[in-house]
Amino acid sequence: MAYQDIDKIINFTWDVVIIGTGVAGSTLGYALARGGKSVLFCEKGLSQIDDIKALRGNFAETFFPSPCAPSTKHQAILRQAGRSAELLDDHSATKVKRSIPFIGSGTGGSSSLYGYAMERFFPADFTPRERHTAASESNLPERWPIDYDELTPYYKQAEQLYRVRGEADPYKADQSYQFKLAPPLCQPNEELKSLFVQQGLHPYRLPQACEYVPGCQGCQGFLCPRDCKNDSTRICLKPALEKHQAHLLEECEAVRLETSNDRISSAICNYKGQQIRLTGETIVLAAGALATPKLLLQSTSKRWPRGLANGSGLVGRNLMRHYTDIYAVRPVNRKDNPGNLKELALNDFYCNDRGKFGTVQSFGALPSATIIAEEMEAELRQSNHAWLLPFFKLGKPILRAALTHLFKDRVLFASIMEDLPYSGNRVTLTDDGQRIRLEYNICSHERERIKQFRQQLKTIFNSRPYMLIKQAENNQRIAHACGTCRFGLTPQDSVLNRNNRSHELDNLYIVDASFFPSSGGTNPALTLAANALRVADHMLEASNPPPQPIVERTN
Repeated sequence: MAYQDIDKIINFTWDVVIIGTGVAGSTLGYALARGGKSVLFCEKGLSQIDDIKALRGNFAETFFPSPCAPSTKHQAILRQAGRSAELLDDHSATKVKRSIPFIGSGTGGSSSLYGYAMERFFPADFTPRERHTAASESNLPERWPIDYDELTPYYKQAEQLYRVRGEADPYKADQSYQFKLAPPLCQPNEELKSLFVQQGLHPYRLPQACEYVPGCQGCQGFLCPRDCKNDSTRICLKPALEKHQAHLLEECEAVRLETSNDRISSAICNYKGQQIRLTGETIVLAAGALATPKLLLQSTSKRWPRGLANGSGLVGRNLMRHYTDIYAVRPVNRKDNPGNLKELALNDFYCNDRGKFGTVQSFGALPSATIIAEEMEAELRQSNHAWLLPFFKLGKPILRAALTHLFKDRVLFASIMEDLPYSGNRVTLTDDGQRIRLEYNICSHERERIKQFRQQLKTIFNSRPYMLIKQAENNQRIAHACGTCRFGLTPQDSVLNRNNRSHELDNLYIVDASFFPSSGGTNPALTLAANALRVADHMLEASNPPPQPIVERTN
């Protein structure tokens, strides 16, 4: 059956229909297809598989007709570059802000844009309240329904599958790490590594899913032009289609799930301008922590007046996104900077005597000064200080020149700090029910933690000229969104059970970062891939139970 044959696809009942092709969806689908299941992938965006029209090798904004921040008029360009083109309404402040989030859309999801850092969570991340005893107002659970030891063999499998290269973190190294070799550090990062070691810190080579082919430019934020980045399209989706008879529908947006009793009966999708109905024995949502709750909340009925699988009222709630800042550090040797490759990381501040914070790692290259200036203008226009716009425009040429000079000889680091789940931080729908409405506010406890983390990092960067670019408070930094359909042990405090299946619907699974009950303090991609492999094993075992032993009857 050719996957382009839409009539056969519609009239076929699939073993598994997977909505979304990011790390979680593609990894799960690959494992299930390899295990003999008929798998259909539905991807809202464009397929970038062998697509010569895809815009690769630079940020989407560089292909705009003129410099400006992304808007709906750039929809075609954004989609060709693997980027979302949908507006998101941020109702967190007194003035509603509307912008296009920097997340992936298309085969590979956000993994097609990611900086390919693949880090394990710490064991402490699975018992989060032990380290956050003062967070009484948060919805942080005592523990995840699974622990680090259960996920460890799947971490190892995911690292091998995604061909991760680098070194194990000295704070969590064990015998299960078997990374491939990575290239030597560039000279500026080698210098900064020595600086960190002199300060008693423990830097290491950041584990990354990358082949490092000649000319590798560290494609963070845009599609890789050299088949070098090991995203979920390259590693899982394409092999599932070519070797294991899986099928793909691109430009296929799921808009509603229909139910019969306690099961999903079909997925209603908009496919290239027409509405279609897809059926599967199992439906898996992997559209991301923003789009997955949107789909569930749109799927209302008499049985589900608050949205599908939402008997607990938790669908969309407990949104987390990480607090991320950028540090632009000037090394002594500035001539040999190859352009901010992602190479170093350290976790000395992940868990210490002052609390639990997060990781510090190389960030990779930023967009050009022109793009940054346009984004700053767009943010100012929607702020309470829009009256400053005429002055900003007058000074924009000077700002662009200053930014160009600043970043030319700087090495960039990102601090990624764990944020906690709060019920009021959530994803809902706009009044017309068509777009995502975001509500995310930082409470005083979290602001104090951000301040403390910045103070600690100031001590390690102070010996070099550096600039802190504060982004932790910026809600547009939503690439690590998670938590909006958490898993747990009971239907009262979670949407999903420990195997990522809905408590209330027998054939609905959610495997994207929605399931996280806490955000951890590092990149989520490896945990998503590892958990997808774990869930695949569960699904395969559940559909093929081992034969019961024969017991001889005695008279």
